[in-house]
Amino acid sequence: MSIEKKSFGTLSDGREVTLYTLENKNGLTLETIPYGCRIVRLLTKDRNGVKGDVVLGHNTLEEYLGGNFQGTFVGRYANRIGKATFTLNGKSYQLAKNDGENTLHGGPGGYHQVLWNVDQVQDGDEPSIVFSYVSPDGDEGYPGKLEMTVTYTLTADDGLAMEYRAVSDQETPFNPTNHSFFNLSGDPQKDVLDTSLTIHASHVTEVTDDLIPTGKLLPVAGGPLDFTSGKKLGADMFSEDHLIALCGGFDHNFCVDGTGFRKFAEAWEPESGRVMEVFSDLPGVQLYTFNRAGGLMGKDGNPMRPHTSFCLETQFYPDSVNHKEFPFAFLKPGEQFVSKTVYRFSAK
Repeated sequence: MSIEKKSFGTLSDGREVTLYTLENKNGLTLETIPYGCRIVRLLTKDRNGVKGDVVLGHNTLEEYLGGNFQGTFVGRYANRIGKATFTLNGKSYQLAKNDGENTLHGGPGGYHQVLWNVDQVQDGDEPSIVFSYVSPDGDEGYPGKLEMTVTYTLTADDGLAMEYRAVSDQETPFNPTNHSFFNLSGDPQKDVLDTSLTIHASHVTEVTDDLIPTGKLLPVAGGPLDFTSGKKLGADMFSEDHLIALCGGFDHNFCVDGTGFRKFAEAWEPESGRVMEVFSDLPGVQLYTFNRAGGLMGKDGNPMRPHTSFCLETQFYPDSVNHKEFPFAFLKPGEQFVSKTVYRFSAK
């Protein structure tokens, strides 16, 4: 029911970055900046009606610069592309490498480092903000001029709705996501081991040690990646499973059952009572448990710690550009890409 804005800092080229604060009628509050369409703060109520910030992040613009994915919109292609290359219509495209021999989250100059335009900010029962950006042909090695909008809306039922739209003048891959790091306790120093998580996925993508899919889908039933009935994140986070041990926690793509807009997952933090439900129309979701904090500083003025948050990144499967068997299609010239993801909050 209210919108505020103030300066969040200035880029090296002199462009100012504005922090926008949106609040719905129930008190759900979003703070966002156009640098990477980042979610800086997201305040939701616990079971006692006390608001707390449920995403990790930073107090200054400078801390978000560079290869930092905290709260950001990710593209042109979320997650990994093997060997940083793909072939389209008989032509091979070489992308920038920023994850060993692979490309990750759009490359080193991806959309997390772009100052987007703010096209519209709308107040009311469901306040919203619309960001836009035109990615040029050849950006990070990808073909086609891609025109995009990202819309964040605080819904009347306490959801953060994210709508992604895009159109290209050439055939190109597009795989958007949001990379918010959630901690439903509201305490950025508290680990998420007691957070219960359900994911409606009976399979995950099998991957090599550098997290590139082999093309095979693995059933999760009865194993450490089985979240179909719900369990605490800490139950199997330190499993002897090879990939979990290698990653230091979860960093897995789950193949969500069903098609169309549907419920992907539900997380519940027992101390605060906060619940987060995830809905999307995409085929997969990456569960990442912040396995390495990398010396980042949090908004509380303390160093971030591993396993103090989890990400549920709705997405096409990693490396889908190189796997015809995966549910993915290149964006055709002139066709409009539309996708929606919602994170809905409550308490019990």
